[in-house]
Amino acid sequence: MTALRGATGALRMPSMWTSGTDSLPVTAALPLAAAAGLLMDAATPDLGWWPLAFVSVTILLAALLGRGTLASFVVGCVFGAVFNLAHLVWVAQFLGPVPWLALSALQTVLIGVSSITITLTYRWVKVRRLGGALDLLGIPALVAALWAAREVLVGMWPYSGFPWARVGMTQVSGPFPEVASWVGTTGVTFLVVGVCAALVQALRPGRRTLRAGVPALVGVLLMAVTPQYATRSIGTFTVGWVQGNGPAGYFDDRNEGDMLRAQASTSKTIRGQQMDVLAWPEGSVDIDPASSEPTRRVLSEISAAYGAPLLMNAATTRGEQTFNSTMLWTTDGSEQSYDKLNPVPFGEYVPDRWLFERLAPDLVSLIQREYTPGRSAPVMDIGGTRVGLAICFDVIYDDVIFDAARQGAQVYIFQTNNADFRGTDENVQQLAIARMRAIETGRAVVNVSTVGTSQVINPDGSTEETIGVDTAAGRVSEVPLRAGITPASWLSPTIEIAMVVASAGVLLCVRLRIHVRARKR
Repeated sequence: MTALRGATGALRMPSMWTSGTDSLPVTAALPLAAAAGLLMDAATPDLGWWPLAFVSVTILLAALLGRGTLASFVVGCVFGAVFNLAHLVWVAQFLGPVPWLALSALQTVLIGVSSITITLTYRWVKVRRLGGALDLLGIPALVAALWAAREVLVGMWPYSGFPWARVGMTQVSGPFPEVASWVGTTGVTFLVVGVCAALVQALRPGRRTLRAGVPALVGVLLMAVTPQYATRSIGTFTVGWVQGNGPAGYFDDRNEGDMLRAQASTSKTIRGQQMDVLAWPEGSVDIDPASSEPTRRVLSEISAAYGAPLLMNAATTRGEQTFNSTMLWTTDGSEQSYDKLNPVPFGEYVPDRWLFERLAPDLVSLIQREYTPGRSAPVMDIGGTRVGLAICFDVIYDDVIFDAARQGAQVYIFQTNNADFRGTDENVQQLAIARMRAIETGRAVVNVSTVGTSQVINPDGSTEETIGVDTAAGRVSEVPLRAGITPASWLSPTIEIAMVVASAGVLLCVRLRIHVRARKR
């Protein structure tokens, strides 16, 4: 114990630095960054070992301390490359290695650039001049805000963004996800990174006392004791949901109408049971009902046979535009529709096709449809119940989910098609996102897939029922309806803007102050 005491007698914490400086040797920083990338991947599904997210972020922040601008970019890129290549390897399943490498490279560069801002925070904000509280709280808060801001911006740019891999999402299976109902996934990212940054700050030379570790401990306790925001129970809603396991993959061998037949055949397993809606997945009808009277007749007959409206999905054409459309079909035909708000870039459409056809003509030529983003609200009224919707890729966008909540959604039905990613982690990663959406909004989620995994998720994020992969099956589930808007549903847009504006503003002000002081000398 005496070895842990300094000259003042204060109990001191061990440090990863022994030379009296903040900077680790670059020969140590680079492999540590690579290890942090692997640990972050392990923190996400399929493994989903949530504590490793804390370890990963802490190691990366330690590796960024004391670096130069170029070196911090390289360290961030090493972390980003290892993480993204491992985490997004499922992308190669669809179109091969080029899109996987391109997406991973873009995400890696963005992480590298954001790593520079974190290093500049440590360099510009002179910790010994701030005083104890700001030293141990202010710097970690700024670092956490910068990390969260990068996730927000990645979710917006380029081409509608790709907010798939977020630190906050790693915590859905841990003891802290309830806090997401108050601050959303972005807020959870801020808290997790803030705890890690506070720990790093406490371990820096000159601060290694147990008192310096209090902010990190308080942050963990705050997340651990925060209950989920309580939404109001207002009854139940009975959903028939069917995973037809038809030939839903882009390159599957199939004939026109095979998906419709697979869904209709599998649905017979739940025929005769009472339900408020029969839900089919994305791509469940492979003929545009608008151009096929026989298809319209079949859909109306199915609605009549099951005594409930059919929530189905098909590619639809209006004029020269194509949409990924969910329709509520009754005996009288389509009553309501919702068009996917965020078609997948390079999957459902090719942005700047003129450019990418020159760069990769063989790959681009495979994507023949050009889906147009929808404009309708992601909600439907089904028998007096307000149902929130998301079609596959839509589920990763906060605005789609929270817009439905603010418009009165009492339950969610997510439709997806995972057929192109059979045997990969994409399926379970998307399910983790769906579980977090249930927690954030305090609503039950019915996540129905073409080939699996399909699930009913409770408002607390726990799984109620499951249909596994490559299984044709149907279920009828009574799910709870909830009212009341969680703080996350209201505050997430504000929190995201605040992370970007505040972190950039504070860093800019610090830099200007340094510049002014330098000119006065």
